[in-house]
Amino acid sequence: MIATKRGVAEKTAFYLLAFFFFALFGFPFVLTVLMSFKSMQDYMTGNFWGFPKKLFLGNLQKILFSDFNIYIFNSIFVSGLSVALTTLIASLASYAFAKMKFRLSPVLFMLFVIGMMIPVHTTLIPIYQLTKALRLTDRLLGLIIPYISIGLPVGIYIMTAFFKDVPNSIQESAFIDGASSLRIYWNIMLPISVPAISTVTILNFLTYWNEFIYALTLINTNNKRTIPLGIKEFYGVEAVNIPAIFATILVASLPVIVFYILAQEKVINGLSAGAVKG
Repeated sequence: MIATKRGVAEKTAFYLLAFFFFALFGFPFVLTVLMSFKSMQDYMTGNFWGFPKKLFLGNLQKILFSDFNIYIFNSIFVSGLSVALTTLIASLASYAFAKMKFRLSPVLFMLFVIGMMIPVHTTLIPIYQLTKALRLTDRLLGLIIPYISIGLPVGIYIMTAFFKDVPNSIQESAFIDGASSLRIYWNIMLPISVPAISTVTILNFLTYWNEFIYALTLINTNNKRTIPLGIKEFYGVEAVNIPAIFATILVASLPVIVFYILAQEKVINGLSAGAVKG
């Protein structure tokens, strides 16, 4: 009886705590959604916290039929290509660090780990100088290359840990059957490392999608700006129109939220499992 009461109390405490954190972290998103569908008149009458008196789509129309479409496309292009290249390079390097023994392997791996400890923005000036020397300033390619360098340390760290847990017998059996290292990587290691790849993909996608300071420094032309710069530009034009600004934040956040919801299970598996069993 006492054990039953304790179980009920623990379950009640768990749900109360879960509801508290849901309210704490979910409230900003709920407020953003409500504000996005309010008209300026509705907002000015003092209806800040409540539901819209009338569903207003003008804010979304103002965003979707403006230059913001270009910003969304630029962010998708830059983030997507950066994620793809980062994942490919990180998986190749991780396979080498985990399964190929060579003299400089520990040193090179440690250099990448140290890269995780360096504050990203301390590299802004050297990267700007290097990008300028390569004539890549004000080009989307000039953003993609620094983004890859930002994502590689974390990607290599996660995927190397995953590959090390893969039994060596799998690789040895493939070698006996005549498979090359590249074929083992492509046909065996990549398919079984989907959880780790998903984790690296989502973590880097979130980083690239929200990155601001490099885009602000390296991009000058309006039609090459990404979403964070677009929000800054939109805020400068619509500083008084608070509902429109909330609508901009909502449009910029939805792709990331949907992407994470669809892939969150693989992220958890990649961070917690990281092993091949059997």
